[in-house]
Amino acid sequence: MRRVAAVLLPLLLLAACRKEAEKTESPAKPDAEASLPTPVKTAPAEKRDLAVYVSGPGKTAALAQQKVRSPFAGTLVELTVSDGDAVRRGQAIGAVVAKESEAALSGAREMLRQASTDSECKDAERAVALADKNLVRRPLLATADGSVLSHAASAGDRVSDDQEIVTISETGTAVFLAEIPQSDLTRVRAGQEVGVELAGSGKPAAGVVHSVLAGANPADFTGEVRVDLRGTDGSVPIGLFGTARIRVSERKDAVVVPDPAILRDDVAGVSRVCLAAGGKAHWIDVVPGIREGGRTQIVSPAIEPGQPVVVSGLVGLPEGKPISVQSK
Repeated sequence: MRRVAAVLLPLLLLAACRKEAEKTESPAKPDAEASLPTPVKTAPAEKRDLAVYVSGPGKTAALAQQKVRSPFAGTLVELTVSDGDAVRRGQAIGAVVAKESEAALSGAREMLRQASTDSECKDAERAVALADKNLVRRPLLATADGSVLSHAASAGDRVSDDQEIVTISETGTAVFLAEIPQSDLTRVRAGQEVGVELAGSGKPAAGVVHSVLAGANPADFTGEVRVDLRGTDGSVPIGLFGTARIRVSERKDAVVVPDPAILRDDVAGVSRVCLAAGGKAHWIDVVPGIREGGRTQIVSPAIEPGQPVVVSGLVGLPEGKPISVQSK
C-alpha cells in the first residue's frame, strides 16, 4: 500500500498543477479579444450653409369667390356639378323652374288625372300642353372660371328668389393660410420663400409670404400667415390641409455631421458623437442644431471640418476602444 501511495501521490499533484495552470491562462483570452480593433465606418465633418425655417399647419383658401344665385323663386330641377369640379365662365351648371309656371303645369296634370269624360280629357290635355309650353325654365350659369367651392341646394329643392345655390372660387386666387407659432412670427416677412406640403401632393408647392394677418389665435398661441401659391394654374383644391415651411434666414459655415453619427439618449436628453482619433474611439457630448438634408449641425463643442466621425458600428462601442476604419 505504501508503494502504491508513493506512486499515486506525484500523479495527483501533477494533475492539480495542470488545472491551476489552465485557470490562470484562461482569463487571457478575453483580454486578447478586447485588444482587437472594432470595424467601423466614418465620414468627415463638413462646413455648410444651412437654411433656417419656421413651419406650421394650415389649409388652402380662395381670395375671390363668386356666387351663382337663383333668378327667381321656384324649383332647382337640375344641378350638374359637384364640389371640386372645374367650371368655365358661362357654363350651364343647372336649371331652375319658376314657381308660377310649375304650379300651372301641376294644376293641368291634376286636371288630366281627374278627367272622367273624353271631352274633359281633351281639355285637360290641351291645358297640360299649354302649361308645358309656357313653363319658365332658366339655366344657371357659372359666373367665373374656377372650381366649385360649395353648394347650398340640391336638385329637387325649392329655392327662393336670389337664393345662393353654388359658390365658385376663381382661378388663380388660391392661397395657403398657415398657422405659425407666435414666438416665430417676428421672423416672418413679406417676400420670404415658402414650401407648402399639401395632403396627397407628391412634391411641395412653391409660394411666397404675402403678409402676416392681423389678430392671433389665443387658443393655441398662433398667428395666421398668408402664403401666395405659385405655378398652380388655379388647380389647387380649396380647403386642402398641409404644412408651410417658411425660410426665414440662413446660417453660414455651420459644421455638420451625417445624421447616423449622432447617438441620442432620449431618456437622459443627451446627444453624443464618436470621433475617430488616433485609431481609437473618443466619445463627446454635443449640442445638435439645425437638421437638413440628412445632416445635423453641431452647435457645440467645436468640431474641426474634416474630422472623421463614426457613422456605423458606434452602438456599444466603448471609450478608447481600438477601431479599424472600413472603406466600404
